[in-house]
Amino acid sequence: MSTSNFLEKVLTARVYDVAIVSPLDPLPGISQRLENRVLLKREDLQSVFSFKLRGAFNKVFQVVRDNPALKGVITASAGNHAQGVSLAAKKLQISAIIVMPLTTPLIKVNAVKSYGAKVVLKGDNFDEAYKYSLELAAQEKLAFIHPYDDIDVMAGQGTIALEIIRQHPNDIDAIFVPVGGGGLLAGILGFLKIVKPSIKIIGVEPEDAACLAAAMQAKRRVKLKEVGIFADGVAVRQIGQNTFKMIQKRIDDVITVSTDQICAAIKDTYDDTRAICEPAGAVSLAGLKKYVELHGLKGKTLIAINSGANMNFDRLRHVAERAEIGERREALLAVEIAEKPGSFKTFCQLIGKRQITEFNYRYSDTKRAMVFAGIQLSHGSEEKEQIISLLESKHYTVSDMTDNEVAKLHTRYMVGGCPGNGVMNELLFRFQFPEKPGALLKFLSEIGQRWNISLFHYRNHGADYGRILMGIQVDAAEHKVFRQFLKGLKFPYWEETDNRAYRLFLK
Repeated sequence: MSTSNFLEKVLTARVYDVAIVSPLDPLPGISQRLENRVLLKREDLQSVFSFKLRGAFNKVFQVVRDNPALKGVITASAGNHAQGVSLAAKKLQISAIIVMPLTTPLIKVNAVKSYGAKVVLKGDNFDEAYKYSLELAAQEKLAFIHPYDDIDVMAGQGTIALEIIRQHPNDIDAIFVPVGGGGLLAGILGFLKIVKPSIKIIGVEPEDAACLAAAMQAKRRVKLKEVGIFADGVAVRQIGQNTFKMIQKRIDDVITVSTDQICAAIKDTYDDTRAICEPAGAVSLAGLKKYVELHGLKGKTLIAINSGANMNFDRLRHVAERAEIGERREALLAVEIAEKPGSFKTFCQLIGKRQITEFNYRYSDTKRAMVFAGIQLSHGSEEKEQIISLLESKHYTVSDMTDNEVAKLHTRYMVGGCPGNGVMNELLFRFQFPEKPGALLKFLSEIGQRWNISLFHYRNHGADYGRILMGIQVDAAEHKVFRQFLKGLKFPYWEETDNRAYRLFLK
C-alpha cells in the first residue's frame, strides 16, 4: 500500500462512533524529575479502557459495509481486542464470536459477554485459540478480524497520531509507543512519517517479549521461543507481517524495558494522574524514562501512549512490590551477620537514617545468620553501591539481590526454610503455569509419581499464569530422563539450581 493511500485510510477511518478523542495530559511530577516536558496520551479513558476499539470498529465497519449479507464476525483474543470487536458488533447490530484460551480469567470472559458476543473457550494459549478461530470462520462463513495485522485495524489505531498533532501541533520531539503485534506502532508511523516526519517514533517492548527488536536485528520476522506474560497486552511471539512492512524502514528506534521498570512507570502514572494503567499501558512511559537516561535528554517534549487500563486488582500487590526496585529506590541485599545479641542493631546503625523496608531472618547456627534486607534509596544505584562498600568495609559478606528474579519472586517470602541437614540431589526450577483448573494438579501428579518434590513455593500475582519455584530430588543417573520430561511440558521453565539466592537461603 502506498503512503498516500494509508494517509487517506487514517483520515477517513470510522472510529468515533465508539471512541472518544482521548486527552493528552501533562505529567508534572515526572516532567520535573526528568527535566523534560512529558505528556501522556490517555487511551485508558476509552469505554473499553483501551485503544483497541479504534482499529476493531474501523475494520468491522468496513467489512459490514462491503458485505451486506455478512453473517457475523469472529476473532481470537484474551484481552482488549476481544472487547473492541464485541462492542463494534453490538454497535453495528451483527453477531460476534470471540475465541478465547481456556486460561482466560472469568472477568475478561464476562466483559466480552456483556456486549452480547458469544464466547468460545478453546486451547491453552492464544496460538491455539487463533488457529481454531480461523477454522470456525471458514466453517461458519464469518469475517475474521485480526487483532493487529490488518491495514484497516492499523489505520484505526493511526487516528491516535492524528489527535496528538491536533492537540499539540508544535515541537514534539518523540513519541513512545508500546509494541505487541505492531498494529498501534504501524498506524502511528504510517501517518506521522508523512505528516510530521521530524517527530521521532520509538517502539517500546518488554525485555522478555521483544519480537520487534528481534525482527529488526535479523532484518526479518522471527518467532520467539517464549514470551514473558507480565505485560500480557504486548506479549506476542512474532511481529505481524503487514505491520512489520510498515514499521521496518520508518521506525527511529526500539527500546526494551524490564518488569521492574514497567512497575515503576505504573506508579509514576498513578502519582501524576491518579490513574492505574495495565502493564502494557505503562510500557511506553517506562521506555521514555529509559531513553531519557540513555541519551541524556533535557528540555524536550516527549509523549508516551497509555494504551490501556485493564488491570486485575490483585496484580497491584505485585506492582507495588516491584515499583521501588524499578525506580532504584530500593536495594535488596543478602547479608551475613553475626548470630549474637545486638547484631541487628549494629547493622541498622551502619545503614544510618535510611529506612529498612524489609528484614527477613531465621536462626541458622550459633555463629552466623543470613538476612534478606530491603533498604530504601534516595540516590539510586550509586547509593546502593556505597552501602555495599560500607558493609563490606565492616567485614560483612554482602550479595546484591536487587536484580535476582528468584529472590524477588520467591526467596524473600521463604527465608528460614533451609533444611538443617540439607536435601540430597535437589534441582531447583522456576515454572509458569497457566491459571486454569487442574493444570497444577496434573503436573504434580505426573512428576510426583517418579521424583520427590522437596521445595515448593507458589505466589498468585493476579495474572493469567502462576509463578512457581520447585525443588525436585533427581538422582544423577536420571538427569537425562528428567530433562526429557521437562521438554515435554507446554509451559516455560528455567533451572535455578545455581542461583545465588537459593544457595544462600534455601539450600
